[in-house]
Amino acid sequence: MSDTLDPRIASRLKRNADGLFAAVAQERETGIVLMQAWMDDTALARTLATGRATYYSRSRQQYWVKGETSGHEQYVREARLDCDGDTVLLVVDQIGPACHTGNHSCFDTEALPLNHAASQANPSGE
Repeated sequence: MSDTLDPRIASRLKRNADGLFAAVAQERETGIVLMQAWMDDTALARTLATGRATYYSRSRQQYWVKGETSGHEQYVREARLDCDGDTVLLVVDQIGPACHTGNHSCFDTEALPLNHAASQANPSGE
């Protein structure tokens, strides 16, 4: 397994002060956003090399492969950088729940209230 990210990809990344960038996992079959975690160059290199989502834990300061201990694995089918290079989108096949709470998605929560007056002033969202 390679821990070195292709320089052509690395040059496109914008990292925070800790050398990290956001990673968003989206379920391939449904389009549901499953979770957000953090990566660095090594985590992305490992993900691209193995096809298994590998993240960097800020609290534990170590790498973790999604599902390695829980069995709730993510198999990466596609990876894309956003236009700014500060977020990677992983399109995955998810085995079991993605969220540490046991929910399928970390975003399986109720919607936050919107300011309806503002949202109705411009229904197109522009």
